[in-house]
Amino acid sequence: QVQLVESGGGLVQAGGSLRLSCVASGSIFSINAMGWYRQAPGKQRELVASITSGGATNYADSVKRRFTISRDNANKTVYLQMNSLRPEDTAVYYCNAGGLRRHFYSYGEDYWGKGTLVTVSS
Repeated sequence: QVQLVESGGGLVQAGGSLRLSCVASGSIFSINAMGWYRQAPGKQRELVASITSGGATNYADSVKRRFTISRDNANKTVYLQMNSLRPEDTAVYYCNAGGLRRHFYSYGEDYWGKGTLVTVSS
């Protein structure tokens, strides 16, 4: 069974920083892309940032130059360093593992964590 567990969320003042972590565990052969999504109250879930196994990154325009995604392939961990946080960054942040193969002959599937709440006060 595969699990993604996020940590690092919390309450921070505007302009502050937080670092989110997500560890994938279980029977895992490989993971293609890992990423962070967020969902604010009353809004749809949106991509924040993603990173491939080769290190290519992609960011939402709203977080460019403020957030940095990184990945430790050996430990199946993805991080999101969030700086210069704004109240509009308040949301539940979800970790995603895309194209995860549990075995060599497995098809790739998407897995999600349960989310971690980030609250930015003004």
